[in-house]
Amino acid sequence: MSCWMPGCPALGMCRGLAALPIACLERAKDLKTRLGILLHKPELGHRMGTSSKLQLGSRRRDSSREVLEWRESFDQLLKSKSGVTAFHTFLKTEFSEENLDFWLACEDFKKTRSKTKLASKANRIFEEFVQSEAPREVNIDHETREITRKNLSGATSACFNEAQAKTRTLMEKDSYPRFLKSASYQDMTKQATSRGISKRSHT
Repeated sequence: MSCWMPGCPALGMCRGLAALPIACLERAKDLKTRLGILLHKPELGHRMGTSSKLQLGSRRRDSSREVLEWRESFDQLLKSKSGVTAFHTFLKTEFSEENLDFWLACEDFKKTRSKTKLASKANRIFEEFVQSEAPREVNIDHETREITRKNLSGATSACFNEAQAKTRTLMEKDSYPRFLKSASYQDMTKQATSRGISKRSHT
């Protein structure tokens, strides 16, 4: 049996290929043709690489802008996932991350639709953050604590509203200003600003 590839040195291999079903050989030829087209179009790879670089640059610009927006207001910080992460890391250094964890737990709690889950989640949040001597007790006054306790008897998505608002105010007035002055945030803003300057100098 003659080799189907002209001048093929691996005659034995070619004989083995000839024994394969026609459909397999046709598929292999089709793949070879497609690969050949791609290999002869280096500009395609170049375009793909350029596109990836542009997307990465865009993401960096977005994150730089976001970092600088955190100092505009506490709301801006809480709207940003990376901002919440950075703020949480800072709160850990002050041993007060339970305030943010409670606030986030309340935000998640409000999205609960099942009444059964609402009641069980409410009890879990209360036991972890609100009740006296709770493992991660947040800093709220006795009156707010008692109001929240009473709300549990008929748990609704609003039963932590008052306690959450008090905790948020505490973070905004106390921890947030210190976060903005912290070395970690100052470093982030310097990097964000330098990226902005670098971008303008290249345009």
